[in-house]
Amino acid sequence: MRRRPGIGGLQTAAAARDQFRLLGENVAKIRTDLMKEQLATFRSQLEDFARKHKNDIRKNPAFRSQFHEMCAKVGVDPLASNKGFWAELLGIGDFYYELGVQIVDICLATRSLNGGLINLQELCYLLRQRRKSDRGVVSEDDCLRAISKLKALGNGFEVISVGKKKLVRSVPTELNKDHNEILELAQAQGFVTVDEVERRLSWTSGRAIDALDTLLDEGLAMIDDGHRDGKRRYWFPCVSPISSSLGVDS
Repeated sequence: MRRRPGIGGLQTAAAARDQFRLLGENVAKIRTDLMKEQLATFRSQLEDFARKHKNDIRKNPAFRSQFHEMCAKVGVDPLASNKGFWAELLGIGDFYYELGVQIVDICLATRSLNGGLINLQELCYLLRQRRKSDRGVVSEDDCLRAISKLKALGNGFEVISVGKKKLVRSVPTELNKDHNEILELAQAQGFVTVDEVERRLSWTSGRAIDALDTLLDEGLAMIDDGHRDGKRRYWFPCVSPISSSLGVDS
């Protein structure tokens, strides 16, 4: 018959478990302290790097994008506040705040043309036109970072992907799968017809007209009836160059 462990054996086993637990906690603490020390060293080096290359960070959009990636790896967000070390050293917070204000102005100025949905490339183009003295220093990455800070304003102001294009939405319009498919189809020419939607997407006439009418009601489409074939064109400024050619007053 197998003997059960006595009280002494149970106490010894419990003591051993406590020792292993303490050992594990000590190892975890040592690792955590080491990681904190490494992060602190990296942040210090990052600050030194920023001081040394602050002019490149301010003026070169590609360099600025790489700098943001380095910051993200160590949990540093230079855009978290327009005060403090990063703002004083680089003025990055002020730069993106200014971009955000200009993005809002452009979205409001073009809303009557595009219904609050604008191509990211077009938005960047209009930004550069407005910032004529610094036309070459605003990149799409800069626009995306500025837009991410506009989410604090509530619904709207977000970037959505439709096919190969990125669109900036400045109104709380909800686009469903049908709407996205029509916008993607319109990217080829800037417009679609009911017949084309039916043929290319294998939809019924009712489904195509319903989706197009919704986009029209939301202000995202424009009607063009002036063609010999008699087919109505639904133009989408957010995926065509119509609004870019009109420009935005600075």
